[in-house]
Amino acid sequence: MTPATPAPFPPATPDAVAAAVEGLTARLRKKLDAAVELYPGLPRGTTDAGLLTVTCAEDAVVTLAPGPSGVITAQDQVVCSCLLAPRCLHRAAVLGACPLAGPGDVPEAAPEAAPEAGAAPTVPAGTAEPAADARVPAAAPPTAVPLTAAQVAAAAGLWSAAAAVLAAGVPAAGAVPQAELLRAAHTARLAGLLRAEAAALRVVRGLRGARARHESHRTADLVTALRELLLTTALLAAPESPAPDSPAAGVVPRADLLGTARRAYRDGGALRVQGVCREPVISATGYGGVVTHLIAEDGRWYSVSDVKPGGPARARGAGTAPVTVGAAVLNHAELSRGGVLVAGATVSADGRLGSGKGVRASAVPGLEWGSGPLAALFAAPLAQAAAERLADGPGADPESGGSARALVGADLVVLGSAADCLLTRELDRDTGAPAGPLVRLAAANGHPDLAHGANLRQLAARPGVRIRVIGRIEPDRAATLRPLAVGPVPGSAATLRLPPQWQGRADLGYDRLQGAHFPDADALDPVGPLGDLPPDPLAGSPLWRVRRLVELAVTGGRRAAAESARSGDPRTDGAALRRTGFAGAAALAESLVTEADRRHRDVFGRLGEPADDHYAAAWLAAAVHLTAAEGALVRATWQA
Repeated sequence: MTPATPAPFPPATPDAVAAAVEGLTARLRKKLDAAVELYPGLPRGTTDAGLLTVTCAEDAVVTLAPGPSGVITAQDQVVCSCLLAPRCLHRAAVLGACPLAGPGDVPEAAPEAAPEAGAAPTVPAGTAEPAADARVPAAAPPTAVPLTAAQVAAAAGLWSAAAAVLAAGVPAAGAVPQAELLRAAHTARLAGLLRAEAAALRVVRGLRGARARHESHRTADLVTALRELLLTTALLAAPESPAPDSPAAGVVPRADLLGTARRAYRDGGALRVQGVCREPVISATGYGGVVTHLIAEDGRWYSVSDVKPGGPARARGAGTAPVTVGAAVLNHAELSRGGVLVAGATVSADGRLGSGKGVRASAVPGLEWGSGPLAALFAAPLAQAAAERLADGPGADPESGGSARALVGADLVVLGSAADCLLTRELDRDTGAPAGPLVRLAAANGHPDLAHGANLRQLAARPGVRIRVIGRIEPDRAATLRPLAVGPVPGSAATLRLPPQWQGRADLGYDRLQGAHFPDADALDPVGPLGDLPPDPLAGSPLWRVRRLVELAVTGGRRAAAESARSGDPRTDGAALRRTGFAGAAALAESLVTEADRRHRDVFGRLGEPADDHYAAAWLAAAVHLTAAEGALVRATWQA
């Protein structure tokens, strides 16, 4: 018989993890990292009351009793039977092995004026769930707001903790530095710095993934999270008008730096929304589910999400799970192809529809993609849509549901495939002929349990087929679209032939395209050989030299960045960057290496510990400049 899978560790809040680590002696802190790596493999069981137990030693059993939300929020919810408890290594290591809970995991009391929305589906901040694509109606524009002394102090403390993590690098950023960062993140939350707290949690999750060598870990994601954290805290702790040459100058308005509570629902009135497509969600923290994208009659985007612990298996099943908005008898598959009329709607700041007691919903017939509010989505050329979606700078909040997350639509003709991408070209709206830049379609989610990859392979095998696509612009790759759903191009014989029950669309993460869904080969227009692909300015630029240094500083720490100065690479990289016109990038990269190798001596000539602040500022300047430069190159590929 197959052995039963042990019960998973419940999520734990940052302050609970930080408090357990702070209670350890210096001797026990040295053993903590090894224990955190070992404890996930220890025997686990459940008591008659349903509590989770972890057997750490013969005389040490840790019992976890999460609250009603399933999250460890207090120290008394984790009890150890050893003599050193509660200041023991066992409790701290078990909490360190628990997934990190975000603000969305812990129910918060709703404001008196707001409808009850406690039952709304939520996802922990920083998971892989996509945000909704538009703000709530009548959202006020960002304005400058004064910060309190507590907020400035919290931002400064978070900057110091993040700078220490950056200087240490992944190998040395173990449980203790992570706990210090979590404590600073909790202080930031209490001060109302929600965006900074969310960025700090993403950094800690990235560090855990890097140290555990998770397959889903990407160094680029950790670099992005650390850049976001340092930039946000630098802007919060800086004066109202930073110096013009500061990396924090003129990036985002100060009001945007505070962030918003993701569970804060408010009255949305009456809404009539149409389903567009479903998007499966699989996070690195063990969550899985679905997000159904909806559009209102005025063109604003909304979403209904159902993401809970369960991973890939739950992501597959959630595609046909019931929708929890009002009393509408719909599942997510039906909602994505139909519509719903909502009375007394509750809407979060990122466009999610809630399911409070006063919400009433009824199903309405769906619309074709080319009619109603979706018609405008296919009316704008991709180049124009890409320019709007990629307009955000390096300081944009990744969790705000800003323009970069907004969906786009296009009619494309398949040309073939290259590497991991499907090669297509946009169809002219007047003549129907291929025009515009070469557009690459990459799988929105490469997990083998989802249908994205298989569907793209089916399309790649039929050059000349025409498809109507709804997807999301990939901001980090040249002219790349992440398709979520496809449908037939109206008026074309060389297009998809989908079953009637699919109602003219196929969700690429759930529905599987088959040979019968394609036209006959003689109906396809010949596309000819691909020949030489147009050059990729992002891949061909020498900015990879800066990217290598920026990532090395994160993965190896300050010492690794300093060692690179002794290899002669900075001089070679600087010369190559200047020859190709990237003089600013060369100067910032050299400044980073110089600052990494800087040492100071005391009055007796002894080497002292270098300060982390100047090094973190130099790294931040290089990282922000790199992001802006790469963004400009990506935008250029859409205009070719």
